[in-house]
Order: sequence, then structure tokens, then C-alpha cells
Amino acid sequence: MSRIEQAFATARAENRAAFVGYLCAGDPDFDTSVNACRAVIEAGVDILELGVPFSDPLADGLTNQLAAQRALDSGSTSERVLELVKAVRAFSEVPIVFYTYYNLVFAQGSDIYAAKAKAAGADGLLTLDLPPEEAGEHLAACEKHGMQTVFIVAPTTPDERLEAICKAATGFVYYVSREGVTGEQASMSDNIKARVDMIKQHTDLPVVVGFGISNAGHVATVAQAADGVVVGSAIVNCIAGNVGDAGAIENALRAKMTALLEGNALSKKA
Repeated sequence: MSRIEQAFATARAENRAAFVGYLCAGDPDFDTSVNACRAVIEAGVDILELGVPFSDPLADGLTNQLAAQRALDSGSTSERVLELVKAVRAFSEVPIVFYTYYNLVFAQGSDIYAAKAKAAGADGLLTLDLPPEEAGEHLAACEKHGMQTVFIVAPTTPDERLEAICKAATGFVYYVSREGVTGEQASMSDNIKARVDMIKQHTDLPVVVGFGISNAGHVATVAQAADGVVVGSAIVNCIAGNVGDAGAIENALRAKMTALLEGNALSKKA
């Protein structure tokens, strides 16, 4: 059983959804990023989603755009991201999934990229702007090197495309809860469960929901519909508000995690 499979199996056994937490690798610098990863893992993250800094992150809102810029400004590169994974592996076996853009993969070639990511200790690749219909070479490389794949379903995805998307995924399927880019939101869509149920007609893999999940109420709502809950901007903002004070960043991250999981928010209804 892979680390990703084990994380979801553990969550199911505990009658809860898995918590997927997003951080941008290298934000705001390498050492602080390592400690930020440690803080959220110790606070309850089941799967760590690491954003690979990119200069043109079209799917990301302002919070994650600025996080990527901070990382790039501090010298983050694809190789430094791999070093970050190795640093996390020194203290944790939590599954790590790269959230990346295909330009960064294509620049090296999928075979080389997947091999390096696996060797560093990563478990999966979410290449968000790569359509499954054009991902044959990428999927073959990931299978060759034991990297699980994650693909995104949007609210606007036609039902007839779900089968192709779900077939390409081997780790889990990521449902984007609303149209647009990443970022904290005041309210959640009211059709999440219906869309998750539709996706589940095409796959036995776990389905997670992300984009806009900002508080414990949102987490609890999504936990009833999906196998996992993804929180990104609400966590990343803990870094943005405390740049220059590593201790304050760690404290803010732990406090945010506590708030997000308040009232056993991940628990499934009896």
C-alpha cells in the first residue's frame, strides 16, 4: 500500500475525511518552509500538497501567487524543491503530492521529472494544466517510476469527460468546488455532494475537494461529501502575515490548523 493509499485508509478507519494541506515549497525561504511543513504535519495534515513555485501560476489566486513569488525571490528552484522533500522525509512519512504546472515537468521531460521526484520522496504529481487526453507520455513515466497521479475535475467539467479524467488518476481525484482560482471564500457551493457522487460513479479512488475552503465550518461541510478536504490559501496566509518572523509563522500555522479542525470537523456523521 502506498503512502497515499495508507493515508486514506487510516482516515476511513477513523470515520473521517483526510486533511490535505497546501504549502508553496520554499515560501518564504528554504529553512522556514521546512519548519512550516513540520508545523502543519504535526498539527494534523494527512497529505502534504507542495506547490512547486512557478512564475505564471494561472490557476492560483493572489495568496498563492505571492507565495510562489516569495519562494522564487528566495532562490527556490526545481532542485531546491526536491531538497525540501528530502528534508521533510528526515522527520515524516506523510504523503507528499506536487502541485505543479506542466511547463516545469516538460522542461525536464516527464521521465526525468517523475524519477527525480520519486527518488526525493514524493508520492504523487498533480499537473493541473495537463489534460488527461494529452498525458500519455506523462502517465507512462509516472507508472514506470511509481508516482501516483492526481487529476482535477472542475464544476464546468462535462459528465462525458469524467471517465477519461478518472481513468488517468491513480492516487485520487481532486474536485474544484468552484469556478475561478484558488483563494479563501466566505461561503461554499451548495452542490458539492452531488458532484462528488457523480465523480464516484466513474472511480473507486478517493475524491477530495478544494478551492475556497477557509474555516472549520467549510471543512465539516466538505467532510460529509468527500474522502478528503484540501485547504490552501487559509494556511498560506499564515506565512504571508508573518514574513520575517519564523517563530510567528509556526505559531500561526499551528493555530490555524487547530481552528480548521475545531469540533472534530473532519468526522463523518454517524
